[in-house]
This record gives sequence, C-alpha cells and structure tokens, in this order.
Amino acid sequence: MLTNIAAPVQTLLAFALDRQADYNSSICRWVAAGEFIGNTFGRQAIPMVWDFCEVCPLSLSTGGFSGACNWIVNVLEREAISENVPGHVESASAAAYPLPSDSADAFITDPPYYDAVPYSHLADFFYVWLRRSLGTTHPDLFKCDATPKAAEIVVDRPHGLSTSTKGIAFYEKELTKAFAEGRRVLRPNGIGAIVFASKTTASWEAILKAVVDAGWTITGSWPIDTEMEARIAAAGQARLASSVHLVCRPRENPDGSVRADQIGDWRDVLQELPRRIHEWMPRLAEEGVVGADAIFACLGPALEIFSRYSRVEKASGEIVSLKEYLEQVWAAVSKEALAMIFTGADATGFEEDARLTAMWLWTLSTAASDGNGASTADNEELSEDEENESANSKSKLGGFVLEYDAARKIAQGLGAHLEQLTSLIEVKGTKARLLPVAERTRSLFQKGETTAPNSRAKAKKRSAQLSLGFEADLDEVEASAG
Repeated sequence: MLTNIAAPVQTLLAFALDRQADYNSSICRWVAAGEFIGNTFGRQAIPMVWDFCEVCPLSLSTGGFSGACNWIVNVLEREAISENVPGHVESASAAAYPLPSDSADAFITDPPYYDAVPYSHLADFFYVWLRRSLGTTHPDLFKCDATPKAAEIVVDRPHGLSTSTKGIAFYEKELTKAFAEGRRVLRPNGIGAIVFASKTTASWEAILKAVVDAGWTITGSWPIDTEMEARIAAAGQARLASSVHLVCRPRENPDGSVRADQIGDWRDVLQELPRRIHEWMPRLAEEGVVGADAIFACLGPALEIFSRYSRVEKASGEIVSLKEYLEQVWAAVSKEALAMIFTGADATGFEEDARLTAMWLWTLSTAASDGNGASTADNEELSEDEENESANSKSKLGGFVLEYDAARKIAQGLGAHLEQLTSLIEVKGTKARLLPVAERTRSLFQKGETTAPNSRAKAKKRSAQLSLGFEADLDEVEASAG
C-alpha cells in the first residue's frame, strides 16, 4: 500500500518545494499594502527589483513551507468534492495528440499568446527544482536538463541573447497544425473553445487565420473577464482584464473528413455580412452587451459566414484572404454600431479616427450599465504614481478615459492598431485617454501647438479687424501664380 502512494506523495511535496522556491528568491519583494511577502512571479516575467525581502522557510508566516503545503491541501480538498470521475493526463505535443480520431466531445485550449510570454524560459525556474526532486519518480518527464524550446509555438523575435527565427509565419503555421490536430480528435458534432487575449491586432488576426485554416467554423466570440484585479501586472500598467472565448465547430463531413469542396461566393458573403451584424447588435444591446464587449461579441457570427466555407472566391477566381474579409467585418460592425449611436445618420464616410472616437464615447455612455470600465478625466481614480504626476502637473488634462482593456477591444474590433494611434490615444498605466481636439492641433493641421493652450494665461486683446489665419498662405499662392 505504501508503494502505491509513495509517488503521489513525493509529487505533491515537490509541488510544495516549487512554491517555496517562488517565495525564496532574491526577486521577492515586500508588499507594503498588505504587510506580506510577494512571490517571484507576480507577472509572466522575471523582474528587476532594487530591494528584496527574505522569509524563513520554517516559519508559519507567508512564504513558509507549511503555507505551501496548506495551499496544496486546499486544492485537493476542493477537487475531492467533485464526482469520482478519474482524470487522465499526458505530456504530448499539441501538434500530435496520443488520441484516436473523433474520440473527444470537447476541445478547450488556451494557446500561446503570440510574443507576449516566453513560456519555456520562465518554466525553467520551476523545472530545475522539479527535476531534482522528481527525476527518479517521473524519469520520462525530466529527461532534459531544461524545458524543450525548439518546438514551442511562439513568436520569438531575434535579439542580442537569441538567434531564434520563430517569426509570425512560424507561429501561424505551427498553430494551424495544433488546431487541426484538435479538430481531428474531436467528434464531428463536438464543440471547441479557444481562449485568447492579446494587446495587438496583428496577434488577434494571426490566431483567427490559424483557426479557419485548420478546418474550424467559428460560431461565437464572447469577451469574458478572466484576470484578477489585484495581480501585480495590473498595478500601474496597461493590462488585459478580459479574454475572448471563440466557440468553434469542426468543418467536417459526417464521416470526420474535412469539407474541402465547399466554395463561397464573395458577393454572397458580402451581402449576408451586414444582415448578420444588424441581427446581432440590437439583440446584444437588449441583453446588456454593449460598448466594447458588443464589438467582439459580433465577431463570431460574422466569422461564421466566412469560415463555413473551405475557401471564398471572387468572380475572377481570386481567393479572398481572411485579412481582407476582416476589413469588411470591422467596417460592418462599426457601421451598425454607429447607426445605433447616430440614429438615422449615414456614418459610412467616417474615417478611422472618427469611428474610434464615436465607439469610445458610446462605450463611455454605456459604462454605468455594462461595466466597460469607463471614467472621465475629471473624476477617474488614479494610481499612486499617476496621482503624484497629476499633482505636479500645472494643469489638469482633458479628454475621455477608459480602462486600457476596454480601449483595446474597441480598437481591435474596428481593425485599428491602438499602439499606432499615438496622435489620438494616450495610454498611461491602466488607463487610455482619448485626446481632446486642443491636444491634437499638430496632427490635425500639421502645424501649430502640440498641447492645449493655457487657459490661465492672460487673454490677448482682440483685434478690431477680424484676422484670418490663412491670409499669409493666400498671399504666397497669389505671388507664385502671378
């Protein structure tokens, strides 16, 4: 009997040792707000700290070994409440599952987030201790000195410490293989759920392309708040509060083979797209899904029109790319949303910054009921650093403020790149501010002041004769034209 429980007990104690290592490194900091020690990995990175604190492993306070064991006991007690359904776990590549085809009822995955997290490098922090404590208990899991990195599906841009060539093309190709493998093991009537969150529009488009190319039909997309408010990454940084859950179905025949002969007509797709968005947007509004969340909730039904075909072709035979279709989706979603904002008005001619501004203000107006995290620059709650900076500033900034995550969803939902709109949006800490016109003088007119005029300055005496700003330009044109 002791032989049967030796390996599980050893494994659980190794978990406690790994938790202990997380609280016994020279990167642990003291959390003054709660008077406790903070662990090494408050975020998905190894930070640099100027001062660190140490904990006695044998103490009963935070960071001690007894506390690490208690956390593991809590998990075991929680899982013991569930039905006695045995679980089965295997270590395998996401591109080669050890499961037969059409054997699973559901496929749920949270894939790597583009270039956001160096997963395998961070895992080495824990792996080396697990290898020391469980190397003989689980020899198959700890054959290597460090975690394998060659096949990791991430975007790893080359830098001074790396010669990696894992670019966007590598990421999309390998992610497509992994999604195709998940579709293979899923029954034709099964359901898939893919969780994804990223700050960049490029990464969002990359994962959508991989899903469609792998033989999936996207039927739904729901933004769900999944992140802890109190985590270290949320302190004074632009953070993501929600993840988008893509609901998918296999694009397969009843026998499990992929449908490869169903070709969609580009004209038919473009005709159906606005009708589908028009059906969903009011329905979502009635159910309380408005603002930034409504944009992403419409994305799934819109993608279903395109992804149910093996490919979509134009009349000339040219194959339509997902990127080209997404541009139509962004336009259709923004047009429908703007039609709800400006009732009876034609918003088709709105440029990118105008669409983003309108959607921004719509999200602000609906924030009280849908929790989109909106606030104004006059009454927003600032972090400690932001309060100090605000106190030192000579004048209070204007504009309209949203939480960064809500602003990110608006921009991505309209096909805009938030990180490139520096002349329109200012991201600082956990907030994103829509700049007022007075602060966009240079970008709007290509000259003039870059900030709002100081309202406290003494007003200049008005001239009795109206002075037009373009008189000098007219004189120059007349002189050059004779």
